[in-house]
Amino acid sequence: MEGVSDANLPPLPSSDRPEAAARLRDALLGASFTADGLLELLGAPAYAALARSETVPALRATRGDTPLEMLVRLFLLQQPVPHARVAGVLPVDVCLESGWLTRAGADELTATVDVRPYGGPGGEDWFIVSDLGCAVGGAGGIGSRDEGVVLGVGGASTTLAGITVRTPVASALDVGTGSGIQALHAARHATRVTATDVNPRALHITALTLALSGAPAADLREGSLFTPVRDDETYDLIVSNPPFVISPGARLTYRDGGMGGDDLCRTIVQEAGERLNEGGFAQFLANWQHVEGEDWQDRLRSWVPRGCDAWIVQREVQDITQYAELWLRDAGDHRGDEAEYRARYDAWLDEFEARKVKAVGFGWIALRKSGSAAESITVEEWPHPVEQPLGETVRAHFDRIDYLRTHDDAALLEARFALAAEVVQEQVGLPGAEDPEHVVLRQNRGMRRATKVDTIGAGFAGVCDGTMGAGRILDAIAQLLGEDPVLLRDRTPAQIRLLVEQGFLEPVG
Repeated sequence: MEGVSDANLPPLPSSDRPEAAARLRDALLGASFTADGLLELLGAPAYAALARSETVPALRATRGDTPLEMLVRLFLLQQPVPHARVAGVLPVDVCLESGWLTRAGADELTATVDVRPYGGPGGEDWFIVSDLGCAVGGAGGIGSRDEGVVLGVGGASTTLAGITVRTPVASALDVGTGSGIQALHAARHATRVTATDVNPRALHITALTLALSGAPAADLREGSLFTPVRDDETYDLIVSNPPFVISPGARLTYRDGGMGGDDLCRTIVQEAGERLNEGGFAQFLANWQHVEGEDWQDRLRSWVPRGCDAWIVQREVQDITQYAELWLRDAGDHRGDEAEYRARYDAWLDEFEARKVKAVGFGWIALRKSGSAAESITVEEWPHPVEQPLGETVRAHFDRIDYLRTHDDAALLEARFALAAEVVQEQVGLPGAEDPEHVVLRQNRGMRRATKVDTIGAGFAGVCDGTMGAGRILDAIAQLLGEDPVLLRDRTPAQIRLLVEQGFLEPVG
């Protein structure tokens, strides 16, 4: 694809010039224009300020003459740079011919796109391409208001990348690829990557992201959601950070889905089931409505396609005024005409009122194609800190679901378990009390869950090292405490099942 533009956005670099992208990549790496190099140059405060759309600290930190400072000003801060300075670092003629740079006046050059260094999970030096003003902070932060704009890396992007299961697969599908971040991650462990987007500009930028990062090209297809996918095509992994914002209309392509309410998120989840291979995963970020008179968990359970297990985690809830204000600020509407801002705010509230929406939830949805007639659907609220990456935690959750589905209480008592790594025990009670009021097991990894257990549950978990069956451990505890071993065996499997489900105990063998 040669350089393209829509009516209101500048032309993009050519994506048909892999040799130009390769030469630019070599030059960027040679100047330490990497995630680590950027942090070292700017320092943590200025680096963090960029993510908040504040560029002044970075401008102050790049007033010198080093190649790295020049590249930051050129590709991240949209500053014109003298031709002679650029020529000492980049292959200027190639960059001009292929469209990465353009002339600004007689002796200065500017970048045509943002290029943000991005560290891959294996230490890779990647680069995320986006529209000007959108590498950091979002479109609203630096003033870009065009509906076709393509954003770079944001918190949602990195969250989805972190929770995605990364087992090697034959095929992966990135729905609504945007600047190609999820496709780039998938290229590390998928033999074939397909990426779709309704915005052709996004597909072009995805091609640039992959080429500049030294990743294999993806199969890029234009269209909404699964429309570009043939009926006979299925995948081992599907990921999507869709335009999930629940808004009146579809003013901004990068965030507004164009369907009423949370219908876009519901549609993508429901349609993913038939696109998954057996054992495959589909993982999404989403918003969902909290509707008066309706249980939000039941609403989400109704989205899960048949034949799929699901784990749905609500990370945050905002009332409708907070939600509207968040996305009005995202678009920069708060900086414009006050009357127009109020009218748009009013339109959001009218939309929510008409749908009887009282709040909006945000979180992640993970599906696994199990083929089981008795699907397992877990919907929970977990606003607490977690430890990313969580891909392995997600995979292990579904493995445990399989295990528990095939082990009744008798089988659990025959099984052996080991206490998961970095689980600690806390005893809670009044100072000086002989016995604690309750005992808490707490994870220091992954979801960082905490759960109350009784003294028997705590003692059981503490003894589990994979060498002795659960029933034998309970018999020993019964003898120690003078309890009836039969009664103890009858009442404890439910607690064992919960500890396994939440990842405190791991089956052995």
